[in-house]
Amino acid sequence: MSTTARAEVSIGMGLATAAIATAVFNLTLPSLAEVRVTEQNDPQLSAAERTATWVAAGVVTAVSLLSQDPTVFVLGGVTVIALAWMHRHANMVHPEVGTATMAMPADTPQTYADNVYPAGAGG
Repeated sequence: MSTTARAEVSIGMGLATAAIATAVFNLTLPSLAEVRVTEQNDPQLSAAERTATWVAAGVVTAVSLLSQDPTVFVLGGVTVIALAWMHRHANMVHPEVGTATMAMPADTPQTYADNVYPAGAGG
């Protein structure tokens, strides 16, 4: 049950909480454009994103518990989920291709041509 009686107060608090969550991501992570052009699946960026997600989720939870308002939790939670997804997706983007690709293990050939023996090479 909401302790705030009016919807405009509830929505305002929810938007303020979403802004705080956004600030946490902006202060702890590089911009999405920068993440997209760095090495694909960078473990340091992944760790920083998880830290930002947990801190932002903690702030959203604390504010929603103090206000006892589900609107604050919903707006803040959706913001945290969206920002976490955007940063995880940007970290999966291969900088040369420009899209998210499956990361290949180091010992796996990158192309079919790597598996084909040149003509005359006997086996």
